[in-house]
Amino acid sequence: MLLTIVVLAGESLGAQTGSGAEPIRYLGGIYVDQEVHDGRLRPAVGAASYQVMRANRAHPELGDGFGWTYGHAPMLAYWNGRFYLEYLSNPIGEHEPPGQTLIVTSTDGRRWSMPVVAFPPYKPPQGVEAPLAPNSTGYMMHQRMGFYVAPNGRLLALAFYGHAPNPFRTGGIGRVVREIYRDGNMGPIYFVRYNKGTPWNETNTSFPPYTRSDDREFKSAVESLLGNPMMVEQWRDEDPEASAIRGVCSSPSFFHRLDGVVTGVCKGASTTTTPDNGKTWTDAVRASTLITNNAKVWGQRTSDGRYALVYNPVRFGSHRWPLAITTGTDGIIFDTLNVVNGEVPPRRFLGRAKDFGPQYIRGIGEGNGDPGDQALWVTYSVNKEDIWVSRIPVPVRDTVSGPVDDNFDSLKAGGEVTDWNIYSPKWAPVEVVERPGGGKSLELRDKDPYDYARAVRVFPQVKAATLRFEVLPKSGGADPFEVEVLDRHGNRPVRIVFSTDGWIRAMNGSTQAQAARYSAGKWSVLEIDLDAGKGTYALRIDGSLAVSNGAFAEAVRSIERISFRTGPYRNEPSRQLDRYDPRLKDLPGADEPVAESVHHVDNLAVRTR
Repeated sequence: MLLTIVVLAGESLGAQTGSGAEPIRYLGGIYVDQEVHDGRLRPAVGAASYQVMRANRAHPELGDGFGWTYGHAPMLAYWNGRFYLEYLSNPIGEHEPPGQTLIVTSTDGRRWSMPVVAFPPYKPPQGVEAPLAPNSTGYMMHQRMGFYVAPNGRLLALAFYGHAPNPFRTGGIGRVVREIYRDGNMGPIYFVRYNKGTPWNETNTSFPPYTRSDDREFKSAVESLLGNPMMVEQWRDEDPEASAIRGVCSSPSFFHRLDGVVTGVCKGASTTTTPDNGKTWTDAVRASTLITNNAKVWGQRTSDGRYALVYNPVRFGSHRWPLAITTGTDGIIFDTLNVVNGEVPPRRFLGRAKDFGPQYIRGIGEGNGDPGDQALWVTYSVNKEDIWVSRIPVPVRDTVSGPVDDNFDSLKAGGEVTDWNIYSPKWAPVEVVERPGGGKSLELRDKDPYDYARAVRVFPQVKAATLRFEVLPKSGGADPFEVEVLDRHGNRPVRIVFSTDGWIRAMNGSTQAQAARYSAGKWSVLEIDLDAGKGTYALRIDGSLAVSNGAFAEAVRSIERISFRTGPYRNEPSRQLDRYDPRLKDLPGADEPVAESVHHVDNLAVRTR
């Protein structure tokens, strides 16, 4: 029998994965449970998330210095041995004037400076009648690009002035730039370019064009930026004249594939490629296998030579969780999916378009620095009010092998917590500290009325194991300290609570039983023997049997991690909660710390059997 294959011109070759018709494809086969914050994804082992700025309206000195509660669109660079993070801020909600851009810095990514104003709210020059855009409510800031490290070593910060509530195209004014000096000070603000089709020029705007600068090296840095098509493509939303990409491609991030082709990944999984570093582009097409919403997608080549995309793997537009990562070997095929930050704290302040969850992810773009610590750093906003960063060790992995026996003594106080997944808000920090009595331990503090500290240790997936660890409750706060054993999907078969009344309680099936008393300032040694096949566990506290043949709270087939948390489990907000639900209010007491709890964890050992 003769088999005849008919190839229609342009169809077969045009649909090839890696071509302009489909630049990337996700083949992992893992998708999220949209009803839980972590999506039931395995964590990227060792990912640590740190809150950079916690918005505070009543006490500005504890937040951004202004008391503004809308913070969003952060950008990241590493230069001169320091992280630089830029984000935009409004008093209450999105695209509501006035708006400004702030910058914070850090030497380690964990402790950040107080924000300083990089680009203040726009004011037209005195004596000049500056025309407003139609239906404008005032001036605002917007940005799709934050930093540029020029070939001559100069660091530029950039942002965009426009009219609220629509700063795009004819609603825009223009892009501004200023230099960040090595001592941390900043140079004058200049316009890089004014939006075409608008009445704006140097005669009726508040800052001169960069060409007026007397600094030849600064002007050279700006001109190298203007001559870099890939960098300028990031301006396309606000200024379409800057773009050569045809089709819908908002907020692109770029990376060079192994074959030298550059891939651009945009909001809504729109993708495009360029073989000549941005001179020509393929038409933007949607990557149908990459499930995401209209938030940003970050793509880059990692320090181990692989590739990563960091994004929200759900279609819900205003419920943007979890923050996840997928990786691949060539920048074309991606075949993993793991959670980076699966926490969604309550949104404390109302505001226009304040979507829930960690969102609008940006990393350190090509040419904008390398911390040199074998990790992928990303920044994002949470609930469009707080600013966060996450450090993801590379190579990215979701399982561990070998024994687990952690005592923290070899780690640096205040430094990286190797192999632990850390969730560390400003008012609920997690870090290695000097252990009372000698050595080191892991400390979880918490004075946040609406958030908690959390530390998770992944161990080899097994059906049966003995877990031994020590807990020191130094001081009790408003919430209990909770210890849970989890399976690969985040199910919690074993749940132990250091209650605020001095009792250690443990779940036995669907009921909670008193297990033992504990004392502040005294270490408690806990040992859990559990068997997923039988669905039972035993708990010993300080050598005494506290729970015998206890029933799992949830059925699981195996276990693979243990969690320590300074507050109760949460799964609110849910997908069913509308961001404009009339029942929502500013949360009471959100700006005031509560009584602080302090707990230490040490000497975790996992013996599998």
